Amino acid sequence: MPQIAQIIETYASQVFWLLIVFGLIYFGIGRGMLPKIEATVDARDRKIADDLAAAEAARAAADDTEAAWRAQMNDVKAEAHIATAKAKADASEASAVRVAAADAKIGETLAAAEAKLAIAKTEAMASVETIASEATLDIVAKLSGSTVTPAVATKAVKAALANV
Repeated sequence: MPQIAQIIETYASQVFWLLIVFGLIYFGIGRGMLPKIEATVDARDRKIADDLAAAEAARAAADDTEAAWRAQMNDVKAEAHIATAKAKADASEASAVRVAAADAKIGETLAAAEAKLAIAKTEAMASVETIASEATLDIVAKLSGSTVTPAVATKAVKAALANV
């Protein structure tokens, strides 16, 4: 059969060319291109690792800065609370002084008013006794027609006012 004989003749040349093509592919890709690809991948991995390390360092620095800022803010808040408490105490003290002064002034005014009122009451009571005594004299004279001495009328008025 001629086909079988032809296969043997062409088979050797096909295997030869197959080995040449695979050799070119092996040396072209395996030895020429693959090291460049591996170098690119390694460089990219190094760049990513460096970037991650830089990011971690930046995060640590930011955490330190934030901690320092928080400490500073806490100090400022404490100072503000102290200043506020001092201002409240000063204002309270000043207010207490003003209230004490006003109380003293009001006390003096009240004492003076009470003294005037006591004097006015005493004068009024004296004048009430005098008026009541005079009225008693007039009423007894008109109603009974008899006369009473002013001392007796004053004594009777004092006795009646003592019961009131």
